[in-house]
Amino acid sequence: MVGLSSIAFAKRHERSPEERSLVRRLDIFLMTFGCISQVIKYLDQQNINNAYVSGMKEDLNLYGNELNYFTTWFNVSYCIMLIPSQVILTYVRPSYWLSGLEICWGLMTGLIALTTNAKQVYILRVFLGLCESSAWPGMMTLLMHWYTPSELAKRMGFYHSCQGIGSMMSGALQVAIINTLHGANGIAGWRWLFIINAVMTVVVGALGFFLLPDTPNNVNPRAFWFKEGHAQLAMERLERNGRAEPKKITWESAKRTFNNWVVYFLPVLYIATVLASYGYAYFGLFLKSLTNADGTPRWTTSEVNALPIAGNAIQVVFVWIWAILSDVLQTRWTLIVAQSVIGLIPAIAMSIWTSHPETTSLATAYASYYVSFLCLGTAPLIFAWLSDLLPQDPDGRTLIVGVSIATYYAVAAWSQVLVWPATEAPYYKYGWQSCIALWVLVIIMTSILRYIDWKYLLPKREAFHTRLIEASKTSETEPTAADGTTIGESSNSKMPKLTAGAPEV
Repeated sequence: MVGLSSIAFAKRHERSPEERSLVRRLDIFLMTFGCISQVIKYLDQQNINNAYVSGMKEDLNLYGNELNYFTTWFNVSYCIMLIPSQVILTYVRPSYWLSGLEICWGLMTGLIALTTNAKQVYILRVFLGLCESSAWPGMMTLLMHWYTPSELAKRMGFYHSCQGIGSMMSGALQVAIINTLHGANGIAGWRWLFIINAVMTVVVGALGFFLLPDTPNNVNPRAFWFKEGHAQLAMERLERNGRAEPKKITWESAKRTFNNWVVYFLPVLYIATVLASYGYAYFGLFLKSLTNADGTPRWTTSEVNALPIAGNAIQVVFVWIWAILSDVLQTRWTLIVAQSVIGLIPAIAMSIWTSHPETTSLATAYASYYVSFLCLGTAPLIFAWLSDLLPQDPDGRTLIVGVSIATYYAVAAWSQVLVWPATEAPYYKYGWQSCIALWVLVIIMTSILRYIDWKYLLPKREAFHTRLIEASKTSETEPTAADGTTIGESSNSKMPKLTAGAPEV
């Protein structure tokens, strides 16, 4: 039972006015940039599909599997660059790296409007994947640096939910662009699609140079909204919550991370949760496959595109609910298990429906697809939990986020074709059965990780936090030089340097 004293909203009143001001400014500027960037990133990823059915296919003579290859080249480059991007993020200011790459992928998006054949699109999609790979893991890493355990999951959840918001917006926005600008200045509507998306992306990317705060121990000097004293307050928040300050990833820290079992365990858990819930993505194919008694389509093309929007709305709402509950109740693992149990229900129901469609109500399938959207809030909880598990190892966390997402893309690139082949829609032979197995695996792994955390990791975190507090007290009583720094020390922050080597876990 979670005690009332551990409920996050009960602690909120303990914040000083200065701390409330810092968190409010982070929400207004850091979160606003991250969320808008995530929506636009999703638009830039999806616009190739909208363009393909809006004239691009005919203009570029795409009558083979070119659309599949557009996605393949993007995913391969995205996967390759993800971990290097996380490493570079510890050496280059996020306001330079994340913003600069966003501008670059905006330019790549705009150049697609000038293409005349598939090979040109392949090349641009490769560069698009290289640039976009920084966005999601980079922002998740930044959130870990700035927010405390009682604040983190909500922000991660809100940021993550922007994928669903982008999905709801993409169809309507991009259809409007094509319908209103087709033929303007002699330019086809699908080309305007890439031009408008490119302008939006470049503008938002440029704003990132001023909106991203970088890290608490190396604050962005161009962040006009960051008040004097907020940096020191942010460092004190890290110390108070037993978190080490951000630092560069070195060969030594990388070796330490890859010798740690967490770098293998947590990515498997993350991949399992994403793949276990992936049946929802085929809702459209299910709707398209349905026919009336006379053989005519049960749903029109517009309805096939519109009905899943309700599912996306469910996704957004429940990502927020799961994340808020996680921070309020100060628990991650119980809510991951809860989502897994809920996820088992549609997986089992759809396994029965696909095996016995004649004797199982079609309403079962409709309900199952919509229920599947309730279980898409595991990622914020897993990465918030990672921040809780390794507060003393920020560079290890940065690498683990990169490994998790890169490995997922590597696995999904081939597994989904085998498990969810379009030729089997809507009666997938192994799809929903694999979801059952994966949800059971998630429950088992989450329970094991919770036990290990309670038995072994928690004492190590408490010991590190104690050393951090003791070092802070010692530094406050040591003699200081004329410049105000402790004699024998040189640091950009007043936080004690206990970050050279995180303890083994």
